[in-house]
Amino acid sequence: MNVTFFQEILSKIADRGRQILDLSALMGSGGEESFESLCQALVSSRGEASGTALARRILHRYEETSPAGKDAIFAFLASRFVPDATEIEKAAKNYLQDPGMETLERLAISVESPRQELLRRLNLAPGGTAKLVRMREDLLARLNTTLNAVDRDFVHLFSSWFNRGFLVLARISWSSPASILEKIIDYEAVHEIKGWDDLRRRLDPHDRRCFAFFHPALVDEPLIFVEVALGNDMPASIHTLLESDGGAENADPEPTVAVFYSISNCQEGLRGISFGSFLIKQVVEDLTKELPSLKTFVTLSPAPAFRSWLFRAFANGELPYLNEAQVKQLEKLRNEGWSQEEAEQDALRPTVLAAAAHYFLLAKDRAGRPLDPVARFHLGNGARLERINWLGDTSEKGVRQALSLMVNYRYDLRDIERNHEAYVNQSSVIASKPVRLLLLAPEKARALVPAQE
Repeated sequence: MNVTFFQEILSKIADRGRQILDLSALMGSGGEESFESLCQALVSSRGEASGTALARRILHRYEETSPAGKDAIFAFLASRFVPDATEIEKAAKNYLQDPGMETLERLAISVESPRQELLRRLNLAPGGTAKLVRMREDLLARLNTTLNAVDRDFVHLFSSWFNRGFLVLARISWSSPASILEKIIDYEAVHEIKGWDDLRRRLDPHDRRCFAFFHPALVDEPLIFVEVALGNDMPASIHTLLESDGGAENADPEPTVAVFYSISNCQEGLRGISFGSFLIKQVVEDLTKELPSLKTFVTLSPAPAFRSWLFRAFANGELPYLNEAQVKQLEKLRNEGWSQEEAEQDALRPTVLAAAAHYFLLAKDRAGRPLDPVARFHLGNGARLERINWLGDTSEKGVRQALSLMVNYRYDLRDIERNHEAYVNQSSVIASKPVRLLLLAPEKARALVPAQE
């Protein structure tokens, strides 16, 4: 069913519901019903038309509310729509005295947050899903310990509403609607798209692809997209990809390597709802059908937290393998910043690569996972840490975040499941021999990692 047509039906239902809805009992002293009374009325309503009308009115009121008013709304949701402790205790005692499906069901109902039912009913409104996504975006900007429970309810419901079964994969090309292309430019979060000509270089050539996930409830709004380059080599520098014009005359008709060089989440309100693993696997499947010559699937990924970790670890004395000369190099780098002199960059290379191997293979967070968020994503999907690239991104952003490093993660279809299990169950970082040797023999880093000109 066409989504616009469906939303039109909901709007008609809401209009009819508003005609039969008596809001006089909800009016406050100012002559207008309060947000709180509207929410209470919604969770108490039984009629579909009146419920749809109430949901639309509540969301409209929220959208028109000032930032301070939204603070109060979220505080209200945190304090009022919570499970009844007395009912939970009663249901728990009944279950312990008489274990069975009926008492278990009553216990489950008693512990479910009433906020979830409120959010479900708000989703009845025309365009309700998109409005709730924007509401969670507002919530994330205010998140604190008091509001964490509210956010968990959003995440619980969004995880169901945006599961893989509802997602639609579409290829984005230069001939896609302008409204979609504008959003690709706006939402690109890894490598800035500098206008329409730059976008065309990423979409139009025969050796480029772009795929996005869409959801039927968010018309023309991509959830996440990935940019892909096709060729015959695993790239070590983002500049060789972004500056290439591609074109039919340069594209190999039988490429063997697909490179995922940018993955961007588009909806801040869906933060924490994972689409990336589904996206990569689906794109691999589609590309393999289109181009059977493809055998290797790799990323060219940033390391956004590396530089901050390096200087923190250096200050805390957590890099004991550094010799005196390397200590002086890092002190100079910390105090004077990145040098544009090729000789200084070349001298710094073994030191930074050895530290990078430490960062990716040994540095862990409190949960025992790799510190790097991009590494967690790809390793969790079953990829292997294939190569660390020196001077992979010499842009201001690349140097500021990662001292020019970029990383190749390899998706070997034969090993994905085994790698995933090793990461999930033992927190193992599956890495290639050259990467492991960087840690064991940092003086050999020059020979193990290709330099970029």
